[in-house]
Amino acid sequence: MSKVFNLDESKVLNEIMRYRRDVRGNRFINKAVPDNLIDKILDAALLAPSVGYSQPWQFVLIDDIAVKNKVLNSFNDKNKQAQARFSSEKQKAYQALKLEGIIEAPLNIGVFYTPSQEPVLGQTSMTEMGKYSVVCAIQNMWLMARSLNIGIGWVSILEPEKVKEAVNAPKDSELIAYLCVGYVDKFLDEPELKTKHWQQEKNKEELIVKNSFK
Repeated sequence: MSKVFNLDESKVLNEIMRYRRDVRGNRFINKAVPDNLIDKILDAALLAPSVGYSQPWQFVLIDDIAVKNKVLNSFNDKNKQAQARFSSEKQKAYQALKLEGIIEAPLNIGVFYTPSQEPVLGQTSMTEMGKYSVVCAIQNMWLMARSLNIGIGWVSILEPEKVKEAVNAPKDSELIAYLCVGYVDKFLDEPELKTKHWQQEKNKEELIVKNSFK
């Protein structure tokens, strides 16, 4: 008999999704995450759907300060470039944001996509489906971590090739995510960028189209 979930279980999942947060560096605390809980987060990633059951993901666990510093250097370089692209008013707000926790988080995880050398079912027309599969795995990690009261922050202001060099990643692999993982002092009630009015929240009605775009 297939598993059937009840309404209470559905509500718990909704709560986990609602209170998932992208954790900044100023939230992490100096407390190691037990290996068995890291395993739970990684096991959740492996439960994600993947195109053609290709499972094209690889995970690099990073706690070496030397490797972290190499990645941080890449962040600092790219962060300066990113800041300059915003208006003067936005630049002030940008400077006030703590956008990474590479050093503060006890564990970093590099998530890579490794393309198949053979045709993949479902990926022959949309080649990016393999990368999307890896993103599904990352979302699973994020939700499992939140259910364990562990924070994850996704650092995207990076030079992917520099991260690949830092971890000696294979030439054909592609960085999809660099995650900072650890316990936090608190989870914010709402996303930080929402409370800081960085971007106005979109209405549900704006985002849903029936049958076709007008």
